[in-house]
Amino acid sequence: MPLSRYLRCFPEPGKSDSFILYSTKKGSSVRVSRAFLAELEAGMIGEAERDTLRRLEIWTDDAVAERRAMAALVEQTNAASTTFFATVALTMNCNLACSYCFEDHFRAGQNMNMETADQFIAYVVKEQIARGREVEIRFYGGEPLLALPILKRIAGALRDQAQAAGTKFSCSMVSNATLLNRQVVEELLPYGLTSVQITLDGPSTVHDSQRPFVSGKGSFATILANLREVYQLVTLKPGGNFTRDNYRDFPAALDAMIEAGIDPAKVGAVQFGHIHPKSGGHDPQVATCFANDEAWLSEAQLYLREQTIARGFWVEPIAMGICTVEVNDTLVVNWDGSLYKCPVFMGWPELSVGTLADGIGDYSESHNLALWKNDECLDCAYLPICFGGCRLVPKLNHGVIDRVNCRRNYYDQALEGIVLQDLRAKAKK
Repeated sequence: MPLSRYLRCFPEPGKSDSFILYSTKKGSSVRVSRAFLAELEAGMIGEAERDTLRRLEIWTDDAVAERRAMAALVEQTNAASTTFFATVALTMNCNLACSYCFEDHFRAGQNMNMETADQFIAYVVKEQIARGREVEIRFYGGEPLLALPILKRIAGALRDQAQAAGTKFSCSMVSNATLLNRQVVEELLPYGLTSVQITLDGPSTVHDSQRPFVSGKGSFATILANLREVYQLVTLKPGGNFTRDNYRDFPAALDAMIEAGIDPAKVGAVQFGHIHPKSGGHDPQVATCFANDEAWLSEAQLYLREQTIARGFWVEPIAMGICTVEVNDTLVVNWDGSLYKCPVFMGWPELSVGTLADGIGDYSESHNLALWKNDECLDCAYLPICFGGCRLVPKLNHGVIDRVNCRRNYYDQALEGIVLQDLRAKAKK
């Protein structure tokens, strides 16, 4: 069959004779009639149409070669990479007492010291900048703004070294935004700050119960005031952490931003995520990857996505994505210099891949690299947007990363709705 195996076909709503073909590999889509779809499946279309569908990666001339290329994609991506990306946990201190914090069981006021910071700087200069590679650092915590001096030390040194070597440096951070005022942002812009990922858990009634200051006082008003001050200086990437019971309240956080005078068009992508078990195997946690395929979760994601788009905010489309454990040039540096492949693994010392002092060891077995290279995954239409799913899930369920986190059920429930949302939003523009 000439159609790509990495393809989904959806009926177009309200049109009995029209279908949408969507490439999970390219992220492209095309509307076709029932008659054209039949001709396409039979390989009976003209060369001009074939060329167009080849570009969209909907048509393939060689299904075996296509599968082989997908199996080699991670290696090719790693070989072509010119950018090093590190998440650096500066401190485990935080001025909030979030009810679902995934770090609270291993957080005891630890801070990165100058010796560790200098080890990290030396590592990046030697292994990345000296080789002409671009560097992106995401500062993390705890609350990274509680470690502002060491943040500046690292960012300033790497900025200067990158400039001297003729390459690029930038930094971002994950912040609770309680300290993210205009003065702080203006102070950090010369250090290469480009974006800040922030959290608003719904309206103040929900947010203040989930994310209070350690004193017990609500943090919503402080955060919103800060966002209003800085949204035109740096790209804000809002998110929030919902449950099955409160996700319908979360669009009110976006309404509050608009009412505060924040222009949705000047804000980065909004991404809401659900709360689920913690790093290290303790109670609730938020992770960046979806972890289950319960029907309510796809309903929640579609609802929140629709509401976000309707308010003029941007949401990222579904796109090809590889788990960070498979990406050679991605690293997590903990406050003590221990190294990981994903922030959610910091609760499991056995998943450390090395230290700044000793270097990176072989983690192919502990992290079960390329576990998706099996017939079922390679023939799955969702492989380009899954690649085995989140490695946290098998770790939580089985104690080891011993199998894929299959996302088929989730995408069966949600992908059609997401594609249609994006097409409607594009048509409005």
